[in-house]
Amino acid sequence: MASDAAALANTPAGMSFTVNPLDRCSELRGKTEWLIEQMTRSDARFVASTAGKLVLTRDSGAPSIRHGRASADRLGFDPAEAILLGLEGDERRPLFAFACTGTDEELEIRPDLEVIDLRSLAVRADLPEADLGALAQTRALVHWHMSHRFCSRCGQKSVMAEAGYRRDCPACGAMHFPRTDPVVIMLITHQDKVLLGRPPRLAEGIFTVLAGFMEPGETIEDAVRRETYEESRIRVGDVSIVLNQPWPFPANLMLGCTGEALTDEIAFEQDELEACRWCDRAEVRQMMAGTHPLGHRTPPPISIAHQLIAGWLAEEGV
Repeated sequence: MASDAAALANTPAGMSFTVNPLDRCSELRGKTEWLIEQMTRSDARFVASTAGKLVLTRDSGAPSIRHGRASADRLGFDPAEAILLGLEGDERRPLFAFACTGTDEELEIRPDLEVIDLRSLAVRADLPEADLGALAQTRALVHWHMSHRFCSRCGQKSVMAEAGYRRDCPACGAMHFPRTDPVVIMLITHQDKVLLGRPPRLAEGIFTVLAGFMEPGETIEDAVRRETYEESRIRVGDVSIVLNQPWPFPANLMLGCTGEALTDEIAFEQDELEACRWCDRAEVRQMMAGTHPLGHRTPPPISIAHQLIAGWLAEEGV
């Protein structure tokens, strides 16, 4: 099981947000003169985000994540709040991100723009994977800055530093760094069946593997065992870590695992799951193909959940 899922990690077959070839230039972020030079280059490009959506430009017809400086300025670009995503391509072209000043409603009426949430954009699959990786980086950082404007130590307003990878408090000197929240997501099997659940927040009919946030002082394997037991009362033995995925909703890292169940009697609380059950391969194939008689489905290919399930199905007969 682990080897097949590891192969999927190397060729994710549609799993989004895993490709990001930008040179993030971490050693240069604190050099103000260098940052100003990059921002003022004629070939510098800018990725725009609102509180919850991306703002694409349609100046050349097809949607693009890259705005020129003039377009960025019209959207409220502030050099003091610019986030360096990195340098891209052989040309080493600077790519920055920023938060727009307008609301979604104000921007949506402009014919030269497209305002769209990242999940829908990934499902639509009409952008290069590298662009989706840059957008994941953008959404995580813009969300962090918009929700952490004040110092958690003294409550005073903080300021952006290190090209967007730190916030400093002028009052008490505290330094704050962007957070990434690790989440275990696990395909649990028993004999020739897989454990699938349905959280109420998902779209109607979707069943998926279980998942949950890691807690302080916990290994990945123990988090898999704890979360599986909390949600389903299934005890898990052996656990393997097989693949991972940035999940920018807003800033999670999904740690894909497989685990072998020691028990098979399910019990679940309605506040966590509205359904949870063992599914055999025939039923899961129906879910994947969209032919399930009750309309049950699996998550879309952009997600690590889909890849874990697909990897398990591919093991049949191996």
